[in-house]
Amino acid sequence: MVVTPPSKLDTEPRPRGRVGDLLGRLALALLLIVFVAAGAWGLAALDRKPVVQPQAEFPVPFQSIEPGSDVPDAAGQVPQAGPAGPDASGPDPMDEWTRKVSEKTDIPRRALRAYALADLVMRAQAPSCRISWSTLAGVGRIESHHGFINGAKLGEDGMPSIPIVGIPLDGRPGVKAIGDTDGGRLDGDPTWDRAVGPMQFIPTTWVKYALRANGDGRAPDPQNIDDAALATARYLCSGSRDMGSSEGWWAAVYEYNNSVEYGQNVFSGADAYARASVTI
Repeated sequence: MVVTPPSKLDTEPRPRGRVGDLLGRLALALLLIVFVAAGAWGLAALDRKPVVQPQAEFPVPFQSIEPGSDVPDAAGQVPQAGPAGPDASGPDPMDEWTRKVSEKTDIPRRALRAYALADLVMRAQAPSCRISWSTLAGVGRIESHHGFINGAKLGEDGMPSIPIVGIPLDGRPGVKAIGDTDGGRLDGDPTWDRAVGPMQFIPTTWVKYALRANGDGRAPDPQNIDDAALATARYLCSGSRDMGSSEGWWAAVYEYNNSVEYGQNVFSGADAYARASVTI
């Protein structure tokens, strides 16, 4: 005998049994809980204050540029610093410039002033080098985020709130081995040399290019952003380089760190900073 199957249009409910009834009740209870919780969240949300996102950092797009093929854009001109002390009259052009450029680029004003002063010194002492503050800023951005790495902050005296000291150069994978050369005087390590300060100088290079930026007669300090920026400019300009040419710019940066990616990172920062500054 053939049993006719129930019609798909049959609206008569089928018995579910005890298990089916229990599952149905549980599902209904869960649905009610979710509904009540969502309503409570919605009421609470009406009384919340809006979340304020922190200001975005100045964007520096990475430029995968072919080494030696180009130089960063020319940066805006740095003004001469005005007289300080009781003889000062009116606003200091350097202060006005650093304020405006800092607002455009997010470079801390104290670091920016150091890069600008190094630019002015080299413009007077080695004009054929044609180094720019924006290239120094490109280096400072990579080496220590302009002196603000690992919780450090630059004071008005140009010193970081905590010493900036790199890893020991002990020959670990990807690290060059450089035994101690200064008895730990600069880096605090009597066994291995370490890069120090906001521009990350190793002791042997620091001794060769260091100069006290403010001319107060004290020994130059690699932790001081003014001294470090000036030493960086002197190092990059060494060998009578012309950093206004693509060949000279890349040779100088490779001297600082012989890495294509490093050079591209410095280029990216220097170019972005320069572009932002020319509109000021």
